[in-house]
Amino acid sequence: MDLIPAPNRVDEWERHEWTFELRPTTRIAAADGAQGVARWLRSELAAATGFTFDACTVEQASRSADSITLGFDERMRAERGREAYGLTVDVYGARLAGGGRPGLFYAAQTLRQLLGPRAFRKAPVPGDPWKIQGVTVEDAPRFGWRGVLLDVSRHFLPKSDVLRFLDLMAAHKLNVLHLHLTDDQGWRIEIERYPRLTEVGAWRERSMVGYRAGGRRDDRPHGGYYTKDDLREIVAYAQKRHITVVPEIDLPGHAQAAIAAYPELGNTDVVDTAALGVWTDWGINPNVLNVSDATLRFFEGVLEEVLEVFPSEFVHLGGDECPKEQWKASPAAQARIEELGLAGEDELQSWFIRHFDGWLAERGRRLIGWDEILEGGLAPGAAVSSWRGYAGGVAAARAGHDVVMCPEQYVYLDYRQAPGEDEPIPVAYVRTLEDVYRFEPVPAELDAAAAAHVLGTQANLWTEFMDDARDVDYRAFPRLAAFAEVAWSALPTDPAARDFADFERRMAGHYTRLDALGVEYRRPQGPLPWQRRPGVVGRPLEGRPPTA
Repeated sequence: MDLIPAPNRVDEWERHEWTFELRPTTRIAAADGAQGVARWLRSELAAATGFTFDACTVEQASRSADSITLGFDERMRAERGREAYGLTVDVYGARLAGGGRPGLFYAAQTLRQLLGPRAFRKAPVPGDPWKIQGVTVEDAPRFGWRGVLLDVSRHFLPKSDVLRFLDLMAAHKLNVLHLHLTDDQGWRIEIERYPRLTEVGAWRERSMVGYRAGGRRDDRPHGGYYTKDDLREIVAYAQKRHITVVPEIDLPGHAQAAIAAYPELGNTDVVDTAALGVWTDWGINPNVLNVSDATLRFFEGVLEEVLEVFPSEFVHLGGDECPKEQWKASPAAQARIEELGLAGEDELQSWFIRHFDGWLAERGRRLIGWDEILEGGLAPGAAVSSWRGYAGGVAAARAGHDVVMCPEQYVYLDYRQAPGEDEPIPVAYVRTLEDVYRFEPVPAELDAAAAAHVLGTQANLWTEFMDDARDVDYRAFPRLAAFAEVAWSALPTDPAARDFADFERRMAGHYTRLDALGVEYRRPQGPLPWQRRPGVVGRPLEGRPPTA
């Protein structure tokens, strides 16, 4: 059985001819509270099969072998949580149970996998009868945070592509979309009180092609942004798939798009910020926010509107790759350091982050930031995205802070997938499908108390070198399938003990599902000709590339 991610327990009834077959007469029954999942399942299966899947009561379904029943299991919820599920398929029908709505939704996703790749299509195609071999599945995730960062700032993705990506996440039981909305190269969220953030900040004159050393630009204006209603739609669409959307508003670094729109946000005492445009390069930008009260008020206003759109517990505020040179040269910044009695620029950044940590906490939200927020003192209630290896996450967890593990060495999926220059713009380290599969999110040096602070793990897709959904597909898949299994399944914590050969065997079947979904993944044999675009293949980057 080629289920991905692998369930905790699967019992197949191969000795019996116990099969369940979808027919035009098959009905779907939903217990109280399960109607939303039933609507989703009916919609997906009706599109793929052409059947209507009329509704019936649970009692009616109990008297029929031609039904799918969705319900809840309170004991499962108590013992294993809301995301746990059970699935039984036999001659009496298909019965799906969840610890809560998320678990029931994952049971429905597993049922769809059992039906074969045609179940992932949007219209019926010829094939064998819709039969499932008798089986019992019991399952629950290892981690509560199973995330993907999608960078829509470096290259904007239209709303339809984001919705499609949410469907791909849901098919792999991933449950957090970290949406990177602002950076030097573009501001992608409408803020009504500051319209120039999108009028100016959402558009750049051109883009770098390949690496900085090549000096190439495409001379095509690039941009776009999401209205607040667009983002509300994305959030609602994600919620129906039990995915939480965590917004990222980058500060105090990675802020040139905002400064281009409102020059007073920059360090005007050392830089002519009025001459700055939205950045057309990749890398670490020296232009950072100033530390005035006016700038604090400005971003409080931004975040008030962000909170109106995103109900997530966490709000990501970046905090990474903030050069301190302008603050060192700025009389205003130095006066602020003296006024606050700080030891230097690192503590100034921590003061800036702690301000927004407290501001969010007053509104019932939590700040999360990249591991640089550890420098100069960690904000008391903040959580950490550990991207520069494991060290930041280890330090934060030992100090009692929650952590999401996303070390670049394993789960930066913009990094190249094979050695040599065949890969399109072969970024940084080689990280193969097997490398991702052998990633262990919980560092071995953490004791049980510290390990409990690891909320989960996240794969990151930075889009400097991905200018459309096809490129995102190619970088993400199949490695995102391996990551999903790492985040969900009860794999051995010793990476060397994991059965990668079995995963490869199951992937052989999973590729056909990706084909049905229209995913342009990297084939095991390597890039296809369309990925070898003239002028975009660059030399492998020496050292760490620009990313977060």
